[in-house]
Amino acid sequence: MTSFGTKIKLLMSDSSLNKKLLFVLGALVIFRLMANIPIPAAAGANLAALLSQNQALGFMNLLTGGGLTSLSIVMLGVGPYITASIIMQLLTMMSDKLKALYHEEGEAGKKKFIQISRKLTIPLAILQGFGLILFLRTQGFLGELTAMDLVTNVIIVAAGSMLLMWIGELITEFGIGNGVSLIIFAGIVSGLPTTIGQLVAGYNPAEIPLYLGFLIAAVAIIAGIVTITEAERPIPITYAKQVRGQKTYGGTSTYLPLRVNQAGVIPIIFALSILIFPQVVLNFLSVVDNSTVQEMSAAVSSFLENQLVTSVLYFILVFAFTFFYTAVTFDPDSIANNLQKNGAFIPGVRPGHSTSEYIAKILTRITLVGALFLGIVAVLPFVMIAITGIQALALGGTALLIVVSVVLDLVKKIDAQLSMREY
Repeated sequence: MTSFGTKIKLLMSDSSLNKKLLFVLGALVIFRLMANIPIPAAAGANLAALLSQNQALGFMNLLTGGGLTSLSIVMLGVGPYITASIIMQLLTMMSDKLKALYHEEGEAGKKKFIQISRKLTIPLAILQGFGLILFLRTQGFLGELTAMDLVTNVIIVAAGSMLLMWIGELITEFGIGNGVSLIIFAGIVSGLPTTIGQLVAGYNPAEIPLYLGFLIAAVAIIAGIVTITEAERPIPITYAKQVRGQKTYGGTSTYLPLRVNQAGVIPIIFALSILIFPQVVLNFLSVVDNSTVQEMSAAVSSFLENQLVTSVLYFILVFAFTFFYTAVTFDPDSIANNLQKNGAFIPGVRPGHSTSEYIAKILTRITLVGALFLGIVAVLPFVMIAITGIQALALGGTALLIVVSVVLDLVKKIDAQLSMREY
């Protein structure tokens, strides 16, 4: 094993890797600059007070990387692109053509699949932008808008979301890590100085036990996230011996590592996106000139803002998306076929369909553990809110999940790059 110090030296001396890291840093700096450029209709408005009261908007601000607080041109963040990706991946479960495009046509098929997701992002960004701007106008954060002003601002926020999607894809292609996750991560981290400043300003010696309790809970959650993310279930693999001429090939044993949490941070991001989308639609309906529609949207909105309802929905979505994303990205049939083609087998299991069933069975069991853990950690802050009454904890718990998962993923990818250069 290479020591940590040696890896740091390799990282500092590797110009190619340094360029990738600088590219990521530069892209995130551009994102943070855009997150502070307000839309024309904003007129210096700040949503900090509204975000602390409205849980759905608070989640949306988290998902947009803090762009909503200052009503910036990237106030929608990568939310529309994430929603489009969810819709496309759901369609792969229903359409054999899309499933073949994603799984069987290699890189060319995946590029076509992503291209369709990009096109779907445009109408979703326009719809979300329109609903959000109308809602903010009714809340008094935006002045009276003419039809032309409304169209202009919707186009600006939709274009900002598309630009952010492009920056995220550039990070994925030319940098290190997942661009979308890193953009959300950068937004969360950028808010830390303000949060720390508020804690220092509101320091009360009588609440030291409460602070210690939060610190212990945070450390325990981080340790749990790291443990579950790093946990693997190895499946033994043996390669059959092959004799060619006077040489014998194969006969070696290795293992297939199955991660307990194959989906990483994606279920959290997907769940947040789904929680937000109905609220955006309801915000749009709340300003429709029809009393019945307004009453229905207000009733549904009130129901969704209930703490218990939000907690249950959040848990179910995180749990379901962990299984869903694992099923989309990990295909046991494909693994079984590749093993059979390469003359490999699992000891005691027949090649082909039996191997696929065996892998799927183990994957389901370990994914259940990962899904339960992610769901529990996601709703744990809501339990703490019920005990302490501090609303910010709901976002704090989710932010912690995203930050730790993204950092772990980034460290793994940097480590993989360094290991490759060593060899």
